[in-house]
Amino acid sequence: MAAQSFKVLRILFFLIIYFLPIFVAGGDIKPIADPPSYVCDPHKWEVRGKNMSDFGYCDKSLPYEVRAKDLVDRLTLAEKVQQMGNNASSIPRLGLPAYNWWSEALHGVSNVGPGTFFTEIVPGATSFPTVIHTTAAFNQSLWNAIGKVVSTEARAMYNLGQGGLTYWSPNINPVRDPRWGRITETSGEDPFVVGVYGANYVRGLQDVEGQEHTADPGSRPLKVSACCKHYAAYDVDNWYEFDRLKFDAQVTEQDMIETFLRPFEMCVKDGDVSSVMCSYNQVNKVPTCADPILLKQTLREEWKLNGYIVSDCDSVEVIHKEQRLDLDCGVTYPNALENSVKQGKANEAEIDTSLQYLYVVLMRLGFFDGSPSFTSLGKDDVCTQDHIELAAEAAREGIVLLNNVDATLPLNPDAFKTLAIIGPLANATKQMLGNYEGLPCQYVSPLSGFSAFGQVIYEQGCPNVKCPNDTLILQATEAAKQADATILVVGTDRTIEEESRDRYDLLLPGLQKDLINQVANASKGPVILVVMSAGGVDISFAKDNNRIKGILWVGHPGQEGGRAIADVVFGKYNPGGRLPLTWYTADYVSKLPMTSMPLRPVEEKGYPGRTYKFFNGSVVYPFAYGLSYTTFNYKVTTPTNVSIPIKLNKNQQCRELELTDTSAQQPCPSVVANDLTCEDKIAFEVEVQNTGDKDGSEVVIVYSKPPEGIVETPFKQVVGFERVFVAAKQSQKVKFELNACKSLNIVDSSGYRILPSGLHKIVLGTSSDQIEVDVSFAR
Repeated sequence: MAAQSFKVLRILFFLIIYFLPIFVAGGDIKPIADPPSYVCDPHKWEVRGKNMSDFGYCDKSLPYEVRAKDLVDRLTLAEKVQQMGNNASSIPRLGLPAYNWWSEALHGVSNVGPGTFFTEIVPGATSFPTVIHTTAAFNQSLWNAIGKVVSTEARAMYNLGQGGLTYWSPNINPVRDPRWGRITETSGEDPFVVGVYGANYVRGLQDVEGQEHTADPGSRPLKVSACCKHYAAYDVDNWYEFDRLKFDAQVTEQDMIETFLRPFEMCVKDGDVSSVMCSYNQVNKVPTCADPILLKQTLREEWKLNGYIVSDCDSVEVIHKEQRLDLDCGVTYPNALENSVKQGKANEAEIDTSLQYLYVVLMRLGFFDGSPSFTSLGKDDVCTQDHIELAAEAAREGIVLLNNVDATLPLNPDAFKTLAIIGPLANATKQMLGNYEGLPCQYVSPLSGFSAFGQVIYEQGCPNVKCPNDTLILQATEAAKQADATILVVGTDRTIEEESRDRYDLLLPGLQKDLINQVANASKGPVILVVMSAGGVDISFAKDNNRIKGILWVGHPGQEGGRAIADVVFGKYNPGGRLPLTWYTADYVSKLPMTSMPLRPVEEKGYPGRTYKFFNGSVVYPFAYGLSYTTFNYKVTTPTNVSIPIKLNKNQQCRELELTDTSAQQPCPSVVANDLTCEDKIAFEVEVQNTGDKDGSEVVIVYSKPPEGIVETPFKQVVGFERVFVAAKQSQKVKFELNACKSLNIVDSSGYRILPSGLHKIVLGTSSDQIEVDVSFAR
């Protein structure tokens, strides 16, 4: 959602059902004056002099769908259309209060979106690291725990009249191109990792303890409602003459199924998310918010979405004005919709269906019946010490150690008592929060964090991250000459990469490189480079500079970021994060335009592949790279050779594969995965040994490799991962159980998910250990 949208109060979020983009928001936004009451409060009805039992939508014995229909059937057409936007009007005669659907909770309760705001009662909420940073922890339980804390604080703010119940988060678009400005909001380049993150965070936001899984998922209660966005193939914001409002993403069916849709499928099926937001862009000339296949067939019929579909900000207006479709929209659209129904141009039954989806979600949230288990939450449940400590832990877990020359890190505080803290982000506060941020409980800047470990000399080095001149570099070099060790904190902030700001290069901005080199040359002691960014940066010059002894990537680490960085540098915490993105060399951007959508190489144009799955050129750091202050070994403790014979019935057909050597075609090369029962499991156990002298965490990433010789398959793909803590000189066992169909399938050029026969391989990170899985079909 564009920042300019809410700056000029163009609050027009449009709720979508099936494929008709017919919903428009409108009206001024007014803060909630009093704590919200629930619709079906008997005392409220008694005061109004009405018998609540006469109104079916307040009958708790009825299913939600029946209650929602009863309510919709009581509305006039004029009332219905005023319910179709994010700022839904009140209907006093039915006891229905106004409700604003738009709140955000990307990495903490945010004040972006008018549904939630801060006052002197609740002046801030816990601000966790940005999503790309937290993803680097590769810790599923952490992602879920953050979601639980965020939803607790959201519920507390709702009880105090400062928040909503519907949060349009998380962003689960995979990162296809390193220039994308919204990388900070995402979980990186691997669609499986993105999907696992999304499902865990959504579960943390939505799940009510003890009722996580019910016989009817569509009626299970919700703590708050989450929304997976932006559906789909959205990852160009503003790059040269291309912008997201007009961009037509030319996507193959293979890439659509394999990469762009997979996280959304996991979010719906595994996360049971209650909302999905469609995106601005077109896909193959069809606006996503007007695509019957994406919205009706895929989301509702195939994936069984239990909730509502919402369009991105002003998308309906965009379809008409920017993409030249014959659909009128704007701030007066509710009136136009009413007239359209009266003229027979729109179907009122479609509106009824949409409203029923919306009201069922509100009923699941307790908007109608109350939520007794959450009513006690209040001011004391926001910014608690436990929540702040979780933010610090998330910041520590996501830090990635990129380089450690001569095992210089961690620094010994007894040996390095004077520290030069230098750089445009050395005293970062708000810059650590990223975007879609709220107001944090507090800030711990890097300067403040390092002050706990010694005497500090602070120099900015650059006036800001754009580092337009060298006027402050001399003072920085003088500081480095005086200190026992120098910490350089450089990188990007929202002026370089954020929504509506795609990058044009992969370099540090301005004269930051000059600052680094001059300070490194002048420094009396070791230099530690701390890179605060979302996307990758080509820092090959620093990686090759022997005077720079350590390099850390710290994302944008949230309100506790400075404490986390200092803890890692001085060894209070052993880093275990892994890069969720490939860090390409700077010349990558000259090899292909950002707007080329294929993931696989485009040979006729000389374009390289994208992501670790398809790019085979040189990189600064590969996907999943990360070092530790200790060392780990893996050992597979179960059989390393697995055979999976699958017996087919007469109705299951074999499919040929496109092979580099056609003579190697097997009798039954592959079968469509959906045609199989998919009950075959690959179970194995990995012993992780900490062979060093420091406690630490290791991320065990499991990849699958398809049989050799199949055209255009990924080099490998993530199918599982676990973060495990192992004490020094000790070992821990990690169990994995993979579903053969889900973990070994590939997507062919026609968009079918197929399971190939032949020898598959399960690979454990960079270890030489692997498991061979022989898949065969017979009748």
